[in-house]
Amino acid sequence: MAHKDSDQTVWLTQEAYDRLALELEQLTTVGRAEISKRIEVAREEGDLKENGGYHAAKEEQAKMEDRIRTLTNMLRHAVVGEVPESSGVVESGTVVTAHIHGDTEKFLLGSRELAGDTDLDVYSEQSPLGQAIVGLKIGESSTYTAPNGAEIAVEIVDVETFVP
Repeated sequence: MAHKDSDQTVWLTQEAYDRLALELEQLTTVGRAEISKRIEVAREEGDLKENGGYHAAKEEQAKMEDRIRTLTNMLRHAVVGEVPESSGVVESGTVVTAHIHGDTEKFLLGSRELAGDTDLDVYSEQSPLGQAIVGLKIGESSTYTAPNGAEIAVEIVDVETFVP
């Protein structure tokens, strides 16, 4: 499944895809209408330099438009499928238990959007940790470079099927 945009590809369950598509539709219709109305009401209050409500609404609009761009791009590049059945190999959509720098951590490898309501930490396949462990089997080890430049050792303890 290698293609040109593979660094942008996001694996999602059908449920996650549908949830994000619904959020995108809500933002591009009701959300945009509501924020436009708030900006217009604030603009009518007078001097825009001193108008806190106007600036807050414009900031909220910028955040909303950023989320719309993120969702649009994510859904455009999404690969939708069933949660992969764990075969003991680290891959997108699996729950990994690993010894990382002396600590045992359990996390989902994939996108935060896939995680939904789970309280698991989530690491993307593109993260330094994700890149270091994709394809490893239980008992195998690797290292990755942390943002502070330190080399971090990681050993795979378990790989499980993610249950959303």
